[in-house]
Amino acid sequence: MIARLLALFAFLVAAPAAAETIAIVNARIVTMGPAGDIARGTVLIRDGRILAVGSALTTPPGATVVDAGGRILTPGLIASGTGLGLIEVRSVGAANDRLAHGAGITAAFDAGYGLNPDSVLIPVARRGGITRAIATPLFDDAPNRETLFAGQAAAVSLGGAPMLMRRGVAMVLEMGEGGAERAGGSRAAELVALRAALADVRDFARRRPAYDRGETRAYGLSRADLEALIPVVERRMPLLISVNRASDIRDALALAREENLRIILEGAAEGWRVAAEIAAAGVPVLITPVENLPSSFESLGATLHNARLLRAAGIVIAFQGNGNHRERELRYNAGNAVATGLPWSEALAAITIAPARIFGIDGAVGSIEPGKEADLVLWNGDPLDTLGRPAAIYIRGVAQPLRSRQTELRDRYMQTGGQTP
Repeated sequence: MIARLLALFAFLVAAPAAAETIAIVNARIVTMGPAGDIARGTVLIRDGRILAVGSALTTPPGATVVDAGGRILTPGLIASGTGLGLIEVRSVGAANDRLAHGAGITAAFDAGYGLNPDSVLIPVARRGGITRAIATPLFDDAPNRETLFAGQAAAVSLGGAPMLMRRGVAMVLEMGEGGAERAGGSRAAELVALRAALADVRDFARRRPAYDRGETRAYGLSRADLEALIPVVERRMPLLISVNRASDIRDALALAREENLRIILEGAAEGWRVAAEIAAAGVPVLITPVENLPSSFESLGATLHNARLLRAAGIVIAFQGNGNHRERELRYNAGNAVATGLPWSEALAAITIAPARIFGIDGAVGSIEPGKEADLVLWNGDPLDTLGRPAAIYIRGVAQPLRSRQTELRDRYMQTGGQTP
């Protein structure tokens, strides 16, 4: 321990004088990493990254000290399957960049383009402790348009520009009722179309020069879409499959097995019914744990106990929020899962380290570990309780404002007594 502290001190002294060091001291640190929970500890931040975390760290000279006062410090929360940065007003088409109408751009649609770090939705989500998000495209539901893939999801930061963290963290697909409707009206038709599309991608990948010379058979997808799907058939990019009915989940697992694909299930309202099969396949699941009322025939088995039962089967789960304008409720969803039997630590993992691992960004965020980017939230109370609030939020080591357009409007009209100035 002494040797590590001396090495740490030597590094700090030798580093450039312009580099800022922040020491968050006297915190109950829930690291979600190898260090576990630290009852009273310190996190050192330098150049936007976590330098050290522990209970016996010495605050280096010149560091900016933040006294946590014994409050809980967690990693920043990660929202999965959201439109943050891509949508503003739901009813205004021009403010929605989550989908493409062009016939030749489906799988090639990239949610990492067109991001708006100044969206007014971002500060609202950030006030819920969310520091990163998985921005996902939506399907164009124009009449009579047959579409298999919505496009590629991107990992994004909610700490301003640059917003993009990583492109292509998943390819978005829907099975079940929605997927069937876009593939000619039948689940069987979609499965045939998917296999045909994947065969086209593999053939195209092997015969690019012949394709350029016009010497291949006709493919059902554009060149842009074929190129975009190569990482999927090569297992470098997972398919994020929205699916709910137990039989549809089985079809998704069979597709992944037979086509040698990596997949992530999203929704999985009846996932608890086939939990053993999902676990055996090693497939992670994204769910909204408060969904317990069926919205269609494919989710008749929806239950509030889904999260607990999936996790008990050994499945890696991550939680989603309640829509773009309500992403701040992500932690409330985790709290509801605790109320129905999921351990508190598992619920926090489902909105921090679990989504980071699922989407391959756990080397940078998701836990409080040396070397990772300093996305941290200091809480006034329990982060999974509605009464808990962020007291401080850091993204890449930068303190974020605890305000939004809504709080500014509130303050403005409180000062004027409700009268327009």
